[in-house]
Amino acid sequence: MQVNRRSFLMGTAGAAAGLAFGAGSSIPAFAEDASLRAMWWGSNDRAKRTLDVAKLYQSKTPGVTVVGESLSGDGYWTKLATQMAGRSIADVFQLEPGTISDYSKRGACLPLDEFVPSTLKVDSFGADMLKLTTVDGKLYGVGLGLNSFAMFFDTVEFEKAGIPLPTPDLTWDEYAKLAVELAKASGKGGGPYAARYNYVFDAWLRQRGKSLFAKEGVGLGFTVDDAKEWFDYWEKLRKAGGTVAADVQTLDQNTIDTNCLGLGKSVIGMAYSNQMIGYQLIIKNKLGITMLPREKKGGPSGHYYRPALIWSVGATTKQGEAAAKFISFFVNDPEAGKILGVERGVPMSTAVREAILPQLNPTEQETVKYVNLLKDQVGEYPRPVPMGATEFDQRVLRPTCDELAFERISVADAAAKLVETGKATIKG
Repeated sequence: MQVNRRSFLMGTAGAAAGLAFGAGSSIPAFAEDASLRAMWWGSNDRAKRTLDVAKLYQSKTPGVTVVGESLSGDGYWTKLATQMAGRSIADVFQLEPGTISDYSKRGACLPLDEFVPSTLKVDSFGADMLKLTTVDGKLYGVGLGLNSFAMFFDTVEFEKAGIPLPTPDLTWDEYAKLAVELAKASGKGGGPYAARYNYVFDAWLRQRGKSLFAKEGVGLGFTVDDAKEWFDYWEKLRKAGGTVAADVQTLDQNTIDTNCLGLGKSVIGMAYSNQMIGYQLIIKNKLGITMLPREKKGGPSGHYYRPALIWSVGATTKQGEAAAKFISFFVNDPEAGKILGVERGVPMSTAVREAILPQLNPTEQETVKYVNLLKDQVGEYPRPVPMGATEFDQRVLRPTCDELAFERISVADAAAKLVETGKATIKG
């Protein structure tokens, strides 16, 4: 099945589009002669890069066909759930730190230890990097790059408002004042209603010695009082005009094109550092990047290094070795690295990182500088998230925040609901 790039990119903008990256439709029996299904979510830019790497892989690996399926928003997780129920999970599929533990424990992922190091070459990563995708002692995925949480901002709007650009030591109190000033000057929302972002809440908690999920045992790592303080901060900021309105924030599906910054509705956005490339592609003004605000100057940042995104192998695959070989190429081949750049994070392989540095554009260089900036600011990587973490994010935290922002529930009731429902959702 042959498709051109236009039809591929059209598929990424809406629902799924099944696409073959080469000729041939049969599924041979041998790993050297295989048809692989790959599935991921992301922007058109990510789809283009993935397509080009798949073509490169096929040119170097005769007999292999990679059939790609790119989705956006919640459609990805719905599709994955359908595949799990039908025992037909894609051979290679994309996860993230917040979902790899959940899905591996649900039986979606094939352990990759048997392919290391014969087929899956990860020795250049270092042992600590493999811990990022290891759950219960087994390797269930390969990180595609390093990133961390970040705050993006429209530098032109800051200049117009006569406000100094935010620095890494910005506090949450300073951020609130900044956001209100920006909103008044720009006519947009100052920033997001970020109560809704579990990773921002996690950083806020870590700055206070706590965490989103329990550090030991099963459950949540915060109390009702912590949730009240968190919700109260964002409600006060929303009412002061420092955030986008509730109807704008509820559009956000944790994708670039639905984020308030990506929609042009705010001056500031909060996301992951590797996504800066995708944001800059759709925003004409120059973006800046810095750390999330912190509780107090000189205090813990709440940041940690994380695998930006992850390739896992479907537990139902009959092409495990071929899938592992494709992933190994994806993360280790310098030519592939030059195509991918840092859109999925700063490469974990130092050889690939060195190979791509000379060709990076200014935006890409900024993301590398940001990851380097965090070197002395990051804390310990948290334990893998528990089962139910995805449901907690999508079915508990976000809906509760939406009710709060639409003033359908009080701060106190929202906090109690978050903890009560959250405890029932987290299963270990």
